[in-house]
Amino acid sequence: MDAQTAYLERLRPPGGKRSGKRELIVSVFLRQDGHLSADDLVDLMRQEDQKISRATVYRALQWMVEAGIARKVDFGEGRFRFEHSYRHPRHFHLICESCSRSSEFLSSDIEALLEEIAAARGFQASQSVLQIRGACEDCQAGRRTPRAVATTELLFARDALRIAIATERSGLEFYTRGAKVVQDARARKVFRRLAEEEQEHLGTLEERYTMLRAKDPQLESYPTFLFFKGAANGLFATGTNELANVVDDRRALMIGIRCERGSHKFFKRYGERFEDSEGKRIFLEFADEEREHLELLINECRALVARQSKSRRRTTSRKTRVG
Repeated sequence: MDAQTAYLERLRPPGGKRSGKRELIVSVFLRQDGHLSADDLVDLMRQEDQKISRATVYRALQWMVEAGIARKVDFGEGRFRFEHSYRHPRHFHLICESCSRSSEFLSSDIEALLEEIAAARGFQASQSVLQIRGACEDCQAGRRTPRAVATTELLFARDALRIAIATERSGLEFYTRGAKVVQDARARKVFRRLAEEEQEHLGTLEERYTMLRAKDPQLESYPTFLFFKGAANGLFATGTNELANVVDDRRALMIGIRCERGSHKFFKRYGERFEDSEGKRIFLEFADEEREHLELLINECRALVARQSKSRRRTTSRKTRVG
């Protein structure tokens, strides 16, 4: 069973009957990129089956919307368009009023603001739609031939890797500097170990990025899809700056714990909210890695506190005997 078939099986209600025509329509729909009107899908289906009726396609589209396979969007054209949710994260749209093309983006800042507003009003949100209308760069420049665009899945994977690479680089810098700052031998060993792991993981991520770029030579030229301001420079950047003024080993470990906890929560939170995709897998893999680092640092911090406490008791005992 391939991934797409397994996806549809999960969506089928218990005891639900199989429909050959509907499954064909869903299969064709999921192979498309962009935003299709119902009529667009009818035309595509008649290339597969001349006898398929418009009503059958419409019913299948409605079923896909209700099942969460498709999203209905309104670009102000007087008709709805549909985009699929399979391997396609929730996102927002920029709509050009001149050429009617749309482009997509996802922003953690907008997501957080929408959640904050809904929570403040005691509102249970089930769907959020944001459309920004205006003129695209091509229309402003008078380009008659629009530039090439990439699939959302490719852009999502590219930007997820960029964020992971930025975080790994900032983590490498943090642990490399931390290894020079701490005085405790065991704590220094942990910082060095984590720096080595960050270096290794960074190399793996960069290889994945190179492989992704090989799929499309123009990958770097496409506009940003993921707007996560807090992660743009790496989630350890602030912690690295704080290490410059740290003289206490426990404090250095606590900064590392805070950074790893924040990184773990960030990647887990957004990874779990995305639909199945390469970008989702990158985020969740990174969340697992950060959780392992977090646990290591917490254990080492506890061990350091225990060693320091034991050392103080010995010192106090010696002073008491001398006194």
